[in-house]
Amino acid sequence: MVILITGASHTGKTLLAQRLLEKYKYPYLSIDHLKMGLIRSGYTTLTPEDDFALKEYLWPVVREIIKTAIENRQDLIVEGCYVPHTWRQDFDERYLSHIRFILLGMTEEYIDRHYSEIIGHESDIEQRLVKADCTPEGLKACNRWFIDAFTAQGERAVLIEDDYDRALESLML
Repeated sequence: MVILITGASHTGKTLLAQRLLEKYKYPYLSIDHLKMGLIRSGYTTLTPEDDFALKEYLWPVVREIIKTAIENRQDLIVEGCYVPHTWRQDFDERYLSHIRFILLGMTEEYIDRHYSEIIGHESDIEQRLVKADCTPEGLKACNRWFIDAFTAQGERAVLIEDDYDRALESLML
């Protein structure tokens, strides 16, 4: 089984991946780690700020890693924001039947009520070397884009509306 987790920044993708790793003992691939390895090694001239170009650059590699894991009957968690909303088009049914897709999103009301907590937890799993320039309005816009783009493709969003831990716990099947 491959568990593919995406969503806007600060939604807890890495935290969920870590919890799934601890529960199921599946390894996980952080697309951010792949991104930074390619940037720091000089294999790309893209920078961490080149979000849209990075998605186009990273997704073909991530897609083939997912296919390889499935072909080898290996479990894997893949998490990151660089998953295109049309990701299903890159897999036929022999792959799709082995992928569990999770889109995390926060409602605007949740962001309004819990903004300081969200920012306070931004380095719980991985240390952010640079503080994100993350405003409530920016978070809302990013979440809105992910939710709208993916649900337009027929995906279901797991919306964090009230209790963050309960929302993540519901995904721990």
